[in-house]
Formats: sequence, C-alpha cells, structure tokens
Amino acid sequence: MRKQESLTDKIDWLTVILYAILAIFGWFIIYSASSGGTEKSIFDSSIPSGKQFQWMIACVVVAFIILLLDSRLYVTLSYPILVAVLLLVISVMFIGVSIHNQKNWIRIGSFTMQPSEFAKFGVSLALAKFMSGLSVDIRKWKDKWKAALFIVVPMGIVLIQGDAGSAIVFLALSLVLFREGLESYFLIIGASVVVLGIFALIISKYILVGVLLSIALIVIYFSRRNKKMIWYLLGIWLLASGYIFSVDYAFNKMKPHQQDRINVLLGRQVQEGKDWNIKQSIIAIGSGGIIGKGYLQGTQTKLKFVPEQSTDFIFSSLGEEFGFLGSAFIILLFVGLFFRLLFLAERQRSKFSRVYGYCVACILFFHFLINVGMVIGVAPVIGIPLPFISYGGSALLSFTVLLFIFIRLDTQRFDMMR
Repeated sequence: MRKQESLTDKIDWLTVILYAILAIFGWFIIYSASSGGTEKSIFDSSIPSGKQFQWMIACVVVAFIILLLDSRLYVTLSYPILVAVLLLVISVMFIGVSIHNQKNWIRIGSFTMQPSEFAKFGVSLALAKFMSGLSVDIRKWKDKWKAALFIVVPMGIVLIQGDAGSAIVFLALSLVLFREGLESYFLIIGASVVVLGIFALIISKYILVGVLLSIALIVIYFSRRNKKMIWYLLGIWLLASGYIFSVDYAFNKMKPHQQDRINVLLGRQVQEGKDWNIKQSIIAIGSGGIIGKGYLQGTQTKLKFVPEQSTDFIFSSLGEEFGFLGSAFIILLFVGLFFRLLFLAERQRSKFSRVYGYCVACILFFHFLINVGMVIGVAPVIGIPLPFISYGGSALLSFTVLLFIFIRLDTQRFDMMR
C-alpha cells in the first residue's frame, strides 16, 4: 500500500516553479515595456505592471482554489463548463466593448476580460471528457466528426467575432487526437494544404500544377499496373489543382490588414508602414546582442518604437534588454515546461487526465511558437500573447486555470478512473 501523502506532497512543484518564474519575469518586462524609466512604482495600479500584479494575486487565489477542489469535479462539470464559457463568448456580441477596433472584450469595472481566452480550457475539458468515453474510438468516422465539432464550433464562434488569432489556437487541439490514435495521413494532408497554399501565393499556379502533374505521372509510370492507384493519383492531382486556383479567392476575401500580414511574411511588396511592427521588432531584438542592453535600458523599448511591446510583441523588449542569453533562457524555461507537461500527461492512469494534459501542452506550445515566430518575422502576426509573460489579465488567468486544473488532476492520478 502507498503511504498517505498530503496535497502538498503530491503537487508537481517543478511545474509550479516554472510557471512562477515565467509569470514574475513577465511582470518585470511588462513594467519595462510599458513604463520603464518613469518614477512610478512597479506596483502602481495606474500602469500595466500594477494591473498585472493585481491579476497575479487573483491567479494565486484561483490556483489555490483549483488545487483544493476534488479533481473528479472537473470531469463531472466538463460539459457544463464548456456551455458556460461559450455563452460568455457569445455574450460579447451583445455586451462587448471594442479595443483596437475589435469587439472581443467585456468590461468589469476598471478591468476588461476577453472571454475567448477562457474558452480554451473549457474546450480542453470537454474534449478530454468526450475522448475518455468507453465507446469512443477516434479511428471511427462518427467519433472523428464528434471530436472535430468540439474544436470547430468554438473556433467558428470566435472567428465570427473577428478574432482570427484566438480562433486559430483551437486548431492546436487537433494534435491531441493523433496521440489518441487518429491516422497520421490526416497530418500529412493538413501539412500539404498549408504548404500548397503558401506556394500558390508566391509562384505561378500553372507552374505549381505542372510540377504536381509531373510528380503524379512519374509515380503513375512506376505503378502503371495498378489501375486503382492511377485513378487515385489523378483524383488527388485534380483536387490539389482546384485548391491551388482557389487560394487567391480565399486570400482576397480576407480583411486588408490580414492580407498585409501575410504579404509581409512572404516578402511581398506592401504599402509603406505596413511592415513597421516586424521591422522594429527585429531591430529591437538584434540590438540586444549577446547579453542585452540591461534592464530598463532598452532604447527601442523606452521610445516605444515597437507597437504592442508589452503584449503581443513583448519578446522584442525581452530580447533588447536581456539579449540572446536572456531570450535563450526564457525559451529553455518554456521548453522545460512543455517536456514536463508531456511527462506528466504520459504518467496519468486516467485517459481524461492524459488527453487534458496534452491539450494544455498543445495550447501553450502553439501560443509560444507563434508569438516568438511572429516577433522575429517567421510567422504571421495574428495577435496572440506569450503565455504567462505578455500583459493581459484574461490571458494570464485563463492560462493559470488551464495549467492548474492539470496539476490538480495529476495529484489524484492514482484515484482517477478511466
């Protein structure tokens, strides 16, 4: 028999410590990026760092409450939680306020909240609940469609509100399905669609179709005795060709600022100033050198050359003041957190806990990958925060809830059923 352990003995403190380091480091960077060099205190509630500190205190209280609750409660309430957060997201259409020309926020006193951030843990819980069903087999088409609905419906609701960045994050949850047995050819198809879409925007579509036809003909030649394979390849070529010629139509349906972001990423000529964010972000990071200019000493940061430098582009402030070594340290902390989450997920005895753990890892990894990628110019600017570091109470609180529910599930891994 296992000896009786207290809750504090069961908590994975390494994960908690990594979370705390990232949140505290982010708090200091927020102060530097938003009001560094002023006489105001980092605790001053009239500036972003002071507001972030208040949210950090709230996160500590929420995390403590989450750890006190029985983890089986999250299993029981998975679907009701999803319904509640989706209703909250929908309510934005009626009672929301606009920030930066996007009506994705709800104002509560002096604070604003972005409900779409909370949909992430709601969807993760519901997807884990569904996937842990005794009769669910992701290799069956009916279960594939049901699992897809848990991802696509919330994504569609958020996308209708014009928040494409938050909507795309839900796609990261599809990676969880591969761990649970979804066939790998879906990943190949998805990657091919993305690659063909990019090529269709940067080279002649006729050349691209011709190249694909040449590849198909070569394969057909070596498989000429297999008539089924020949028809199969020709069908794929026709579908791919139709998709290639439809890319421009889809691109032209995008909003002008979305087109500009893609054009900047692809190196296309854009109107003067449309690539300002990326250029200034790269300059700020590059100017930090190896060891950085020092905390509160970043000139690009102080003069606010980089827009949104305390939120979406906070990594550029970090790179300028702490240089390559500081940036590498933060990246290593994130990598350590991701591997720790995967380790914790794999040791779960409950399928619900394992699926939820992978959801947490995928959402955090996607945020990290896209945010860092966009500030160095290798990913489109879609406006999503760097977990635990970017300024924003909604994001910090939602990431905290997302993470600590899993930490709580891990503490009861021996008590959880399937």
